[in-house]
Order: sequence, then structure tokens, then C-alpha cells
Amino acid sequence: MARAGSGPLMRATLATAALLPVLAVQGLTMRRTIPRLPGAEGPTTGTTTGAGDPLRLAVLGESTAAGVGARTHDVGLAGRLAAALSARGHAVSWQVSARIGANAHVTRTELAPALDPADIVVVVLGVNDVIEFHTATRWTRDLLRLLIDLRATHGRVVLAGVPPMARFPALPRPLRSVLGLRAAELDAAAARIARQVPGAAHVPLPHELIDGDLFCADRFHPSEAGYALWADGLAAAVSAGPR
Repeated sequence: MARAGSGPLMRATLATAALLPVLAVQGLTMRRTIPRLPGAEGPTTGTTTGAGDPLRLAVLGESTAAGVGARTHDVGLAGRLAAALSARGHAVSWQVSARIGANAHVTRTELAPALDPADIVVVVLGVNDVIEFHTATRWTRDLLRLLIDLRATHGRVVLAGVPPMARFPALPRPLRSVLGLRAAELDAAAARIARQVPGAAHVPLPHELIDGDLFCADRFHPSEAGYALWADGLAAAVSAGPR
């Protein structure tokens, strides 16, 4: 667990205190000006072709798990990940349990219980915990409890990396920099948690994903091309591990 007096968290805490009036104004402005896009439409379950018994895949978490920026789940993260795994020879049966605005606590208490049994659960979280200024201590507690619950009911768990919010085009500075420091702290904590839980893995976001051309119209969520790139990286990690 990170110490309160060192590293990105300390820098973010000092920056937040010094810039609080500016950050408050920018936060309110951001909520008014960033387009509120809906989640992906269409079925939240599907099946792809492939060899053998289907790999049961679940995608769980916040707005990117819900496919904001994609027309349907087939071209959002879940569908793209299932397709990428299918291209590697797996038959895949996939499901989504996600909500725009969900944080780690909400995901554990409200979204995870809705999942059918899965061989792989991909957890996509962190942005809302960053925006809500949750501490690394709270994030670690909530995420660890979520992973323990998932491992008791499902197979492997893959934690998608918390995105580097310092590079989100929709965010103004200095808010972008402060949220970026906090996102880095939560991502580092997620990587530590994954190393502590057997059957869990942390997969950082592909560096290329945080590119202006791979954001959707709100400049905050991935485009369909962004989801495809992200899914390819996750599929490589899923395929490399034991079923």
C-alpha cells in the first residue's frame, strides 16, 4: 500500500489542495461540456465460433465496460475481446455487467452479483474512483474485496489498467494533470493487488490507445477502433494464461 507521504499520491494531494478553487470550477465545467454519451446498445451477451467448449468471458465495471463510444456491444470492449479471442481459436460465450459511473464499491456490491459463472472476468475500473477523489486506501480495499469475491465464484480475473487520465483530450489543465497523478497511483495499487491474489493479473493499457484518433466524440472514452486495439492487448493476456 502506498504511503501517504510519497510518490504520485502525495504530489496529487498537494496539487489538489493548492489548486482547489480552480479544480472545482473546471470539474463543474467538465460535467457540463463533455457530451453524455449512452452505453452500447444491443444484447449484453453473445457467442462466437471456435474450437472446443466456449470460453466463458465476462466484462465487468464502468462506462468503458458498458461500451460508451461504441454503437453496440459487438463493437465495444466485450464484443471486440470475444472476437479477438475467437481469432486465436477460442469459442467464446460472453456477457457484460456494467454501469456508467460505477466505482469499485458499486461494482462489487451491485454489478458483480449479476454475473453468470465465468472462466475469465475482465474488470474495467478506476476512472470514476479517480474522479470521485477516492483515496488509494479506499480503492485498494474495495478492489481487493471485489477480486476475492470474483475468485470465489469465477475463474481467472484480469484487471484492465487504469487509463492515464493526464492524456485525456476532454480534460482541461490543471485538472488533467491532477487526475493523471491520481490515476497513476490507483493503477499502481491495482497492479500490486493483482500480484497478491492467485489467479489475478493486471494488464496495462496499450500506450497507443491514448491517441487522439482513438477517442470517440466526447474525447473521454474510446472509439470503436480504440476498443478493438484495447481488446487485442487484453486477448493476448487472456490467451497466455491457463484456462
